[in-house]
Amino acid sequence: MPVHFALDLKSGVPFYRQVIDQVKSAIATGAISSGDRLPTVRQMAVDLSINPNTVSRAYTELELTGLVETQMGSGTFVGRLEIQRDEVERRRLLDLICRETLSRASSNGFTLDDILNHLNEKRPADEGGNHGNP
Repeated sequence: MPVHFALDLKSGVPFYRQVIDQVKSAIATGAISSGDRLPTVRQMAVDLSINPNTVSRAYTELELTGLVETQMGSGTFVGRLEIQRDEVERRRLLDLICRETLSRASSNGFTLDDILNHLNEKRPADEGGNHGNP
């Protein structure tokens, strides 16, 4: 099943950064792996309704890190490097995820307590979760 890339228009995170983060996340979770072809710049731009230069910038940055490889005439493919995030990058990514989540939840009328309670309900038993018991 192909990976679905989407933009959060309300997050405040630049679109090229969102593309980079989503590709990195897809690689890290195994949703895409070494040798898999990414959508063409043009196709991703159409799918996300953004300028092709934005996608091109994201792909270029990913290529500079070695995460993807562009083969002229063939496309852009996931490279052979594994993502290894240092603690600073992990904290930055977690902060981004939390800010985006809080922003989206708030705009839909949820509070921080609503989010925390829901997350605690979803916590696996081996992590001390209560599985929905109040």
